[in-house]
Amino acid sequence: MSFLERFRALTWFLGAAAWFLFSDLLARRAAEGLSNSDPQEPLYRLFLLFLLILGFWTMRRLGQPSAAASQALGLPTRPGWQREFALGAVVGWSAVVAIVLPVALIGGLVVTAFTNAHQFYVLILDLVALAAGTLAVEVTFRGYAFQRLTDALGPAMATFFMAVIYAIWRTHSGQSSTASVLVSFFLGWTLCLAALRTRAVWVSWGLHFAWVAAMGMLFGLPVTGSMSYSPVLATTAAGPSWVTGGFEGPEGGAFAVLVSFLLLFVVATATGELKHRYGHPEVVPGGIPVDLDGAARRQHEAAIGSPASAQAPLVQILPAQPGAAAPEAPLGATLAGAAGASAGGDAECLQRTEPGAEEISGSGTGFPC
Repeated sequence: MSFLERFRALTWFLGAAAWFLFSDLLARRAAEGLSNSDPQEPLYRLFLLFLLILGFWTMRRLGQPSAAASQALGLPTRPGWQREFALGAVVGWSAVVAIVLPVALIGGLVVTAFTNAHQFYVLILDLVALAAGTLAVEVTFRGYAFQRLTDALGPAMATFFMAVIYAIWRTHSGQSSTASVLVSFFLGWTLCLAALRTRAVWVSWGLHFAWVAAMGMLFGLPVTGSMSYSPVLATTAAGPSWVTGGFEGPEGGAFAVLVSFLLLFVVATATGELKHRYGHPEVVPGGIPVDLDGAARRQHEAAIGSPASAQAPLVQILPAQPGAAAPEAPLGATLAGAAGASAGGDAECLQRTEPGAEEISGSGTGFPC
């Protein structure tokens, strides 16, 4: 890409970042105006997702009109997208189990359960909020904005910078340790890697959703940069802080740093088939018709030096015109015709004179031969 094209892509990335911040503020204000009770959080996440999709779709129409809308958002409705989401969910859930299990074995987990009907009602609302919120984050950080940053800086630099931005955004709202920042950085790197290798956010969305759902709702543990998603379970980790993560939960511990780093290699291996199928850049038609068969045929003819034989032209024989002079025959054809006529005349003459009873000779009469 030229410098001007890269600069233009960077401009669209900055516009997408600004729209994300504006949409977050607008969605929160709208949700607060409609409800101040339990539905407020899912309303906020749904409004945010709607505004992001609307804004990025408009930007795509203005800046990248040749790209498909679903592809530009990172949401192509291709066959098997549900399996891609499930693949990411399995990887995310397994990673959380690998983080929590050492905490339970080395230290301990104290679990408190709340089983009244209202808690389960709030649990359903939290599931909706979690699904919409993680998808909104993926559409921004691994969807349209990430694609524009990739066009501007290239895949490697775009992945690094987006992982840094994601770590800052995820840990800025509260107290954070070095471990939690590293976990957020490696997690953002992993999610960008999944989006790059599959050209979609289905795997990254499944991984992100399962990570937060397993950590916050299944085990009832704190999640960095998120609200408390589990109204049914509340878990407290006991043990040394390098294992439990202290007030930040297991994401602030050493095992979370190790697992989040190894997650890069797990995702690279798990998405190998998807990368082979979808990982190549999309070929966008340029609007110039090309005859591929004709080009291949001309190339073949030039290589073997024998162009295709042209069809012989048709010859039309016109009827002879009355009174028209016959064309003059060539000299060779005239002599050959005269010799043939002389030989034929001699043969006829012999045939006529041979059967006669009397031979007329020297009388000056008979057939001129």
